[in-house]
Amino acid sequence: MNGRVDYLVTEEEINLTRGPSGLGFNIVGGTDQQYVSNDSGIYVSRIKENGAAALDGRLQEGDKILSVNGQDLKNLLHQDAVDLFRNAGYAVSLRVQHRLQVQNGPVGHRGEGDPSGIPIFMVLVPLFALTVVAAWAFMRYRRQL
Repeated sequence: MNGRVDYLVTEEEINLTRGPSGLGFNIVGGTDQQYVSNDSGIYVSRIKENGAAALDGRLQEGDKILSVNGQDLKNLLHQDAVDLFRNAGYAVSLRVQHRLQVQNGPVGHRGEGDPSGIPIFMVLVPLFALTVVAAWAFMRYRRQL
């Protein structure tokens, strides 16, 4: 692995209907309490079990929320973002940024001449055991004849 972490960034519009426990997630971030270094954005810190977000299934912990009902969340204090969510109404539209880590190197070591990565003894030992059992069964069968 080359030591570099790459991310695939995608954006999605997610429409949630407020439930008995609100929208069903917690947030962190804001200009007064940055969650990510050099980024004052608002991030999902927790998805509440059986809440609106969990039931929808698309919003994930770590997602960055870009806007709520079309209102940009840039440069907001944390409490201002919380108030915006609380006053967003029954049907809420979220513009969300997902960051998926992309693999950029091999997961593990693979031996030369063994492209599958399975050690040869893991194949040969069971094969040998099967051969011994077959030979024993054959010899026993021949004795009975």
